[in-house]
Amino acid sequence: MELGKLIGATQILPDTKLFLLMYVRREAVLSSQIEGTQASLADILEYEALPQDEQRVDLKEVSNYITALQYGLERLKTLPLSLRLIREIHEKLMQGVRGGESHKTPGEFRQSQNWVGGTSLATARYVPPPAAQVLRSLDELEKFFHDGSDLPVLIKIALCHAHFETIHPFLDGNGRIGRLLVTFMLCEARVLSQPLLYLSIFFKENRDEYYSRLQAVRDNGDWEGWLSFFLEGVATVADGATRTACDIVNLREQTRDRISSLVGRRSGKALQLLDHLFKNPYVIVNNVQTALEVSQPTANALVAELEKIGVLVETTGRRRNRVFAFKDYLKLFHEREQRD
Repeated sequence: MELGKLIGATQILPDTKLFLLMYVRREAVLSSQIEGTQASLADILEYEALPQDEQRVDLKEVSNYITALQYGLERLKTLPLSLRLIREIHEKLMQGVRGGESHKTPGEFRQSQNWVGGTSLATARYVPPPAAQVLRSLDELEKFFHDGSDLPVLIKIALCHAHFETIHPFLDGNGRIGRLLVTFMLCEARVLSQPLLYLSIFFKENRDEYYSRLQAVRDNGDWEGWLSFFLEGVATVADGATRTACDIVNLREQTRDRISSLVGRRSGKALQLLDHLFKNPYVIVNNVQTALEVSQPTANALVAELEKIGVLVETTGRRRNRVFAFKDYLKLFHEREQRD
């Protein structure tokens, strides 16, 4: 039922492309946080808005996740979900970050033993199949992707995610790739017309149970417990995404009314800037100048107007390289993150 409500809510969004990137960014942040990355949504937004000489490794990891997700969604238009696509996505994910060194072979399935938890095989929480069995196991999983069975789509996706995490086919990045596969399978099966459903927020809030449910499948064959947990996550996240979609529509209408009544002769360009802010809620003046194809004085004036009426808030306190945030929009995602 909650998934049906989300499908309906996506149809009321005026232009889904304006908002998709925020969902993608939040998914990237939360999925990376499950693996111990400390970067926040605000961190990655400021990182995108203001080029930095020194890259924080955790921000690079989140940025790679965004790249991998967007790359995968685009590739699905011409390439079915497959081992080839999984390798390509892994290469994007691990490029130039921890675990992406040459000996970790980005984009290649492992040829040595790995483990989960602990500091060695002896102390590991879980030891995946030997490297010699990885390709055979993955081939079986790939066939299951496309076997044409009558299984409900969400059940099949839950089974695939658990199987992938059990195989653990890479030396690093398995958790993030496995969660990306959930999104890709939802899109390939056309469960949603737009990729607005991401489960990492549920998995992060219930991280211990997430890991224990997967382990219970391996230890005891408790598929019922895993499936119940997974479907609860879909319902919870779908409900949150529906409310967020409705809140976005309301915020856009209210903010457009404020701009139209308060900005005056620049209101047309200011409304264009507002649409840009729904895609990129952290900006510097140079971003505005480029995005709207206006002069720097005009970009400065537009930012000043939106700051004056409370749409934008300066976040750095600096006199140069000032960063402005669309706080009301960001608040929707932060509040939803805390409630869901």
